[in-house]
Amino acid sequence: MFRPSVSTSRILAGRFAPRTFTATTSTPSVFNVVAVRTLTSTGPTQGDLQLRDHFCRLPHNHVLAEYVWIGGSGQDLRSKTRTLTKKVSRVEDLPVWNYDGSSTGQASGENSEVTMVPRRIFRHPFHPNGEHFLVLCDTYDFNGKPLLTNTRHAAAEVFEKITDNYRPMFAFEQEYSMFYQGTHMGWPVGGYPGPQGPYYCSVGVKNSFGRDIAESHYHACLFAGINVSGINAEVMAGQWEYQVGPVVGIDASDQLWMSRYIMHRIAEQYGVEINFDPKPCEGDWNGAGCHTNFCIKDFHVEGSGYDSILGMLKKLEKKHMEHIRVYGEGNERRLTGRHETAPIDKFSWGVAHRGASIRVPRHTFDKKRGYIEDRRPASNMDPYAVTARLMQTMLLED
Repeated sequence: MFRPSVSTSRILAGRFAPRTFTATTSTPSVFNVVAVRTLTSTGPTQGDLQLRDHFCRLPHNHVLAEYVWIGGSGQDLRSKTRTLTKKVSRVEDLPVWNYDGSSTGQASGENSEVTMVPRRIFRHPFHPNGEHFLVLCDTYDFNGKPLLTNTRHAAAEVFEKITDNYRPMFAFEQEYSMFYQGTHMGWPVGGYPGPQGPYYCSVGVKNSFGRDIAESHYHACLFAGINVSGINAEVMAGQWEYQVGPVVGIDASDQLWMSRYIMHRIAEQYGVEINFDPKPCEGDWNGAGCHTNFCIKDFHVEGSGYDSILGMLKKLEKKHMEHIRVYGEGNERRLTGRHETAPIDKFSWGVAHRGASIRVPRHTFDKKRGYIEDRRPASNMDPYAVTARLMQTMLLED
């Protein structure tokens, strides 16, 4: 009987500390591989995860509801979990809760309670056994006023006015970068990989870094009920993208925020940092955006859809800088006119043009109806602010 035994240490894409592989098999072509991660990694070991899974699978009759909200920076996501004694089928069935806002930069210690109002529930990918939920919340002070970081409140008011009549739809292209122990995943410590070119939609250990995380996130989001429509490796080494949508109205932004939370949670398992900075590495490297594809039902009307699109492009041009102000912090480092971007201070649009502010897809131009893509939003943009601003410019302002 053939039983090869292989012991070796290797570094995979700068992601893990050296791993020991032991393989045994009854045939030359099939291997049962056991990977053991050493304790020098910052993430949990395989044994840690197996132990956690053991306890998480223990049966009980309770429901875990993990409340998720946006913290004081407007970028950080926070969560805490409560136990419910009965199953939940609607977000309206969940209780309002609170947290210590003085510990998140959202309240003073003398009046620290911040109220969380549940707005959307998702199946819990980290507790898949049972009726457990992730709960997306928005936040209010003691007077019931939305916090400054609660941009969902204003966006909801916009969408309440327009959704029924215009059916706005959005699809986000969320780019992000992965870092392991302070270094871009796949980059040599203190150095640079080869130039851009081989990494986009790549395969193979020389060019593709972080696929396990990207695909784990993909499946977790689909399980949660988030409409992730695809993923791909991006132009810069260690950079990936996933797409959320198309989704109608404010639900698109709800899904994007929760997908970010799930991404951070997945990366915890690998000891990896997820970075949404719009220009994580200066120099001849692509930045990271969150291109926002959108349409209203008028865009799809045969015979007049393209005229409607052209009319909206004129409105968007007039409000260009107002959009830039809510399209992400640090976006001036990304929108330089290079690396598939338009200059931050100039509005432009073009058919199939990835160096324009707004790209009109070729099939939209050919069919004279469809959707368009706003390429200006940064990877760290707030989707509530971006989608509300688009709808205000196009539908609610002169």
